[in-house]
Order: sequence, then C-alpha cells, then structure tokens
Amino acid sequence: MTIIAPSILSADFAKLGDEIAAIEQAGADWIHVDVMDGRFVPNLTFGPPIISAVRGATKLPFDVHLMIEQPERSIADYAAAGADRITVHLEACTHLHRTLHQIKDLGLPAGVALNPATPISLLEPVLEDVDLVLVMTVNPGFGGQSFIPYSLQKLRDLRSRLHERGLSGVSVQVDGGINPSTSALVREAGADVLVAGSYVFGHDSPAAAIAALR
Repeated sequence: MTIIAPSILSADFAKLGDEIAAIEQAGADWIHVDVMDGRFVPNLTFGPPIISAVRGATKLPFDVHLMIEQPERSIADYAAAGADRITVHLEACTHLHRTLHQIKDLGLPAGVALNPATPISLLEPVLEDVDLVLVMTVNPGFGGQSFIPYSLQKLRDLRSRLHERGLSGVSVQVDGGINPSTSALVREAGADVLVAGSYVFGHDSPAAAIAALR
C-alpha cells in the first residue's frame, strides 16, 4: 500500500485549517508538516502553536518532519502540539540513537531523514531503532524543487539493507519533486510513503492529484 502524505508547506497559510480538511476529503492518508528553523535549512515555517491550532481540522495523522538544529530540545513540544510521528535529520543529531529513543519514549513512531548528499551507510547503527526512513529527493528548505535522479539508487540500497536485516516493517518515505512520473519511479525503487506538496495543492483537483500519485 502506498501512503500519500501531502505537505502543507504548499498550502495557503491564510486558510490552513480549511486546506487540511480539504485534502483529508480528497483521500490523503497523512498530513506532512515541514518544520524549518532558518538555520538547518534556509527557511522558516511552523512551530508548535500553529500545529496545535490546526490539529482539530483533521483526524489524519500529523507526520512532523523536523528540519531544525538540536531537535532534541523541541521534540516534547511538537508531541504535545499534536504530532503523531516525528522525523529528525541524521545531520542535525549529535546523539541520533538517544534522540530517536526520546521520540519513542513519548509513544510516537520515530523517523530519520537523510539529505541528498548523505549516504545510506550512515544509518547502519540505528536501523533497528527507526520506524521510518525519509530519503530527501531534493535539498530541503523550499517546495517546488526538481527531483534528484540519483535518489533512486539510494532508495534501492536502503530497501536492500532493510530486507537483509529483516526490517521490512520500516517505512521508506520520499519528499521532493514528487508527481505522477516520479512517484512511479520511487515506488519501483522501494518507497511506500510519498510526500507531495506543490503537486497536490497546486492541482485543480487535490483528489485527482492524490489518485494520480497512487
């Protein structure tokens, strides 16, 4: 089963609650929330108060992706605001194992994200500790970027490593440049959770966009 997680980074912030409710009606499975601090990535987005404010707009899980420095200092705040799962960046965590278990100790699934230039091999020590691996298929920071083709080999390598370790239950997520053409490629390479922002929110029919991604 392919999970579709539209990113509200591409939503109309002036009517964010309505946008979230609309994509739930359109058939989304998760709501992807890109949190950026202007330091780890060159953009600023949502903090816990915004997430808390729109939590009531949908019953769908909030898939919170922390693109921030020192995420361990904020994880409890995002969990309290309504995150249903939290992903942190390998590159941002000095003590990645500890940070992943900090998420798990709050009762949430823990994910780890990799920037395009970060090799899959660096995940080896924590593969047994993650519920999801997010392979960034663009450089994080802004929506609407073009898919990086060498991401496909990273996905194949990751799926192979998970299979070898008997970790088929770990979700493989992709984020960046996802549309019907690239969705077919990443699914073939092993992804089962697709984040799409500009394609879904920029489409005349979000329901048709989500159906096309599937």
